[in-house]
Amino acid sequence: MESQVFTLGGRPRRGAPYTVQSAPGAACDPPRPVRALRVTEVRVDGLVRNVAAGCCVYALALASMASAMAQEGVDPAATQTDPAHAEEIDAARRLFETNLDAIRRKDRAAYLATYLNSTTLARTGANGVRLGFTEHEAQTAGDSWPDVFDARDVRLVRLRPGVVYGLYRYRVTYGFDEHAGISERVIVSTPQGWRIAVTSAFDAPPGTPPPPFALTGATLIDGTGSPPLQDAVVIVRGGRIECAGTRDACPPPADVESLDLSGKWIVPGIVDAHVHFSQTGWVDGRPDAIDVRDQHPYEHVQSRLQQEPEHFFRAYLGSGVTAVFDVGGYAWTWTLRDSTRTDAPHVAASGPLLSTREFWLNQPGEQQFIHIADAEAARSAVRYLAANRSDAVKVWFIPDSAVAFENLALAVLAAGEEARTYRLPLIVHATGLREAKVALQAGAHLLVHSVDDQLVDDEFVDLARGSEVVYCPTLTVVDGYARLYQSALARESPRVDDPHACVDSLTLAHVAETAELDVAEPERLESVIERLTQRREVMRTNLRRLQAAGVGIAMGTDAGNPLTLHGPSVYAEMEAMQAAGLSALDVLVAATRGGARAMRREQELGSIEAGKIADLLVVDADPSIDIRNMRQLSRVMRGGELRAVGEFRRR
Repeated sequence: MESQVFTLGGRPRRGAPYTVQSAPGAACDPPRPVRALRVTEVRVDGLVRNVAAGCCVYALALASMASAMAQEGVDPAATQTDPAHAEEIDAARRLFETNLDAIRRKDRAAYLATYLNSTTLARTGANGVRLGFTEHEAQTAGDSWPDVFDARDVRLVRLRPGVVYGLYRYRVTYGFDEHAGISERVIVSTPQGWRIAVTSAFDAPPGTPPPPFALTGATLIDGTGSPPLQDAVVIVRGGRIECAGTRDACPPPADVESLDLSGKWIVPGIVDAHVHFSQTGWVDGRPDAIDVRDQHPYEHVQSRLQQEPEHFFRAYLGSGVTAVFDVGGYAWTWTLRDSTRTDAPHVAASGPLLSTREFWLNQPGEQQFIHIADAEAARSAVRYLAANRSDAVKVWFIPDSAVAFENLALAVLAAGEEARTYRLPLIVHATGLREAKVALQAGAHLLVHSVDDQLVDDEFVDLARGSEVVYCPTLTVVDGYARLYQSALARESPRVDDPHACVDSLTLAHVAETAELDVAEPERLESVIERLTQRREVMRTNLRRLQAAGVGIAMGTDAGNPLTLHGPSVYAEMEAMQAAGLSALDVLVAATRGGARAMRREQELGSIEAGKIADLLVVDADPSIDIRNMRQLSRVMRGGELRAVGEFRRR
């Protein structure tokens, strides 16, 4: 296996000409692809260690030690029953924990004091072995500690009197760089006390699941609509839910680390079924709202979005959003789909939109809007999306006074027919009742945006109920535009609703620029504000009727539009759905299982059930009583990796 090497004797200095290492340890040379000896299993005095796809040199040394012990007539099993065994394990564990705690506290003196002050101190990795305490001390700089250090699944075994082997699973981040793997220690008894004589760290291959976990004592709201279950147990193994239920049904395994969450609630991760990574959350990503291209060239904005999606990934996870559906943008949004990482939400992407109107918001070399002037253009566009393995076909169904509505409808119907040929779900942006009916006739799987021009009629309800459509009301995006225009007219900076401080500083700075915008046509903006306000009650009434009729509902924000920020905008959207008349539990189901259904991933996501991916949240108050309690987020689990929400605070 080709692997990067990250050793654990010190830490890399920021700005050094090599990649940040994966764990707080010795500074490494620039990581290079190396050929590591492949070992699938190493047995050391009864300890079985699965080394996955690459093994450190020291593990072989341990095996050699065990062999040498046997040749000397030392029975390894006998060392475990020696009366001093427990005492030595406890002493070594205390030193091990001191070492790990010093890393957490960034305490250089305490950290160095746990190592053997000798020229034989070994810090090993796939690039070889580094020897000596002096080099280790010099390379342990004060400014090179990780931003996040998580140590779990600590295991120790006594090899022989005075020698204990230990290992743990680590996860560390330096800025946007996150690494996880296995780190080892050999701890020896010396006249000065127990000290670490050998240390190593190896990154796990991509896709390696986090260590198993048992969450106990919380009230479980599983996302299926079932009543909350008190004093529940959720067991996670291999990145998936192994069991979720009562203590009798899911007894916590003795060999799995448990976390007592008594007094808290466990809910599925939020799914935002309507986002746009090609938009920023301000007008620099939507110059058709207010044109700021003189100050923020559009091509530069798009280049930044493509190169730095991590800002939005962090904002989503920091808001409890573990999956998102990008329903329209540039072709590069397809590259955001990476199922192996746990430090980003699941992403599905439909790619460029098919538009019934020839819209100008494109770039010279690429399009996010493909004009479908007729049925053949629509079919050709769908074939392009299918060839690029798009997750869906999105149609922007906007009436055009210069084209007969019947011709536009034929293009949309053709897009739906071609999408069925390639088994691609059809998503339609349709805010008018007439357009929405055509969308249902075309076989729409997902309707994004509410019907807001009039109340839905029986024909529409029957069409929706007779199909498998999911209705995504997207209630609050219009409020974002209204607040933007009001703030620009008043020359004030809009308030940002970001309860966990996870929105990046550049986005916040741009939002603050709203107070400096020059508004050329204030009368037009005022009329837009009035029109948006008038449509709000129609949207709410239609949502209530469709919910009562049994039509599937998903929560989506349209994030990326002005003042609908990626991540925390889900709170306002969920609260607007409750204010429209849905119960808190109905909203929670729409924001979890409903979103997974919209993504066509309900077999994997959206609820906490055995076999599903372990995406869940820990909140400090009951969201089934009031959806506003989702703001009291304390932990986020994505793919089995549990993180405190504070990890996502902007730095």
